[in-house]
Amino acid sequence: MVLKYKQNLGETLKYWDAFWEGQIIDRPLVCITSPRKGCETAYKGHGITYKKIFEAKTRDDSFSLMKSFEDYLQNTAFLGEAIPFLMLDYGPDMFASFFGAELLCSDSVDTTWVKPIVTDWNRFDGVMEKGEGTTYNNYLNLLKYATEYSKDKFLISVPDIHSNMDTLSALRGPQDLCYDIMDFPDEVEQALKRVRASYKPFYDDIYKVGEMDKHGCIGWIPTYSKERFATVQCDYAGLIGPEHGLRYVIPSIRDEVSCLDHVSYHYDGKQALVHLDNILDIEGIDVIQWVPGDGSPRSIEWMDLLKKIQKAGKGLWIYDWTIDEIKANFKELDPQGLVFSVDAPSEDKALELLEFLKKNT
Repeated sequence: MVLKYKQNLGETLKYWDAFWEGQIIDRPLVCITSPRKGCETAYKGHGITYKKIFEAKTRDDSFSLMKSFEDYLQNTAFLGEAIPFLMLDYGPDMFASFFGAELLCSDSVDTTWVKPIVTDWNRFDGVMEKGEGTTYNNYLNLLKYATEYSKDKFLISVPDIHSNMDTLSALRGPQDLCYDIMDFPDEVEQALKRVRASYKPFYDDIYKVGEMDKHGCIGWIPTYSKERFATVQCDYAGLIGPEHGLRYVIPSIRDEVSCLDHVSYHYDGKQALVHLDNILDIEGIDVIQWVPGDGSPRSIEWMDLLKKIQKAGKGLWIYDWTIDEIKANFKELDPQGLVFSVDAPSEDKALELLEFLKKNT
């Protein structure tokens, strides 16, 4: 595989292969980006929002979107294990919108949500709406165009799939779903099974349309695998206790993991830590991204938790340490299965960090 905007891709893929084989070449993995030399004044974000992606319904819209992203790539260096990719999806509630709920996009914050449509779980058939003009079909058409445009330039990500209980929460509303778990537990469980049945067919569709069998998979947590890969999660888990987690969340995660070769888990919020041991027991989860949540100390202040995750045989994806913090603290953790994601102010600073880690690992 060759990518226009990634130098030395072959070397990068060797590091990813070693990562999945449980080996370390000479340092932890680092996905590091910086302004490309000579482009410092032009360096800025790509400015592509969920709303812009959702509104790209025509071929001209899609071209404009891709061209805007490519303008960003021309000014950006992807070093270490960083691979240029576009996170292409309609935001957190995209999966829920496939069941017929109206998807809404914010004008001021980069997020999406759906209008709840469920008032009675027994009347919810759990069947995705597909075909001409549906949100599902529009997304696959955009993915097909993006895959064609990006060939030999950059990758298109596996989307952010807020499935399982996150989908039920979006379709019903989180508070009402909490009440339903207490009042109608069996009905919720049956509805969840219907929603879960759509996960693999959807993944199979994006895998085929996105031609991921040819160039591999990269997730919105930018982990690369030559095999079937995705990030799984359940943000709703923070609203329920371990007993309900074992009934609703853990079986869902196991289901999703079973149809993938490699998995990263997005662990969001300290309220969800009541489920940690049960999540760590899921064999198919390879690496965990710990996100403490708004108002909580950053992940560097959760060293005991990070070590517990590694002791359970899981890798760590760390996204919120600075370059100086990585240098000062990376030895606290096992370099095997460790991935850092960080921005550098220049290519020289990025390369300096990579050399430092090689010399000190």
